[in-house]
Amino acid sequence: MTPKQIELIRASWDKVLPISTTAAELFYGKLFELDPELRPLFKGDLTEQGRKLMTMLGTVVRSLDNLDAIVPVAQASGARHAGYGVTDEMYDTVAEALLWTLAQGLGNDFTDELKEAWVAAYIILSDVMKEAAKEAA
Repeated sequence: MTPKQIELIRASWDKVLPISTTAAELFYGKLFELDPELRPLFKGDLTEQGRKLMTMLGTVVRSLDNLDAIVPVAQASGARHAGYGVTDEMYDTVAEALLWTLAQGLGNDFTDELKEAWVAAYIILSDVMKEAAKEAA
């Protein structure tokens, strides 16, 4: 990732934080709309799950210039997700729901350049998680 992409993501995240509860609701609504079969994977309270999602995303955003710090966390998460039955294709659905949510929350501020930055970050993180899932399986 470039320093400019990191800067763009952090600036956009500052705009998402005040609406993080709504963003989480939008995300899960879109996720289950895209693939209703994912719903049973989420057994707990979705509000709490949304808080965890936003916390995790915040950690990733803060760590973009030091990815080595979050690789072990991403690997552990990927291994856990494998145990839940998460497949590589599901990561694509999550990406689509995340990008849609960001577009809804940021409106005109969600430019093509910003979208590319988020895609780059997501690919890095999801690749680490998918690799860890394969190793765990």
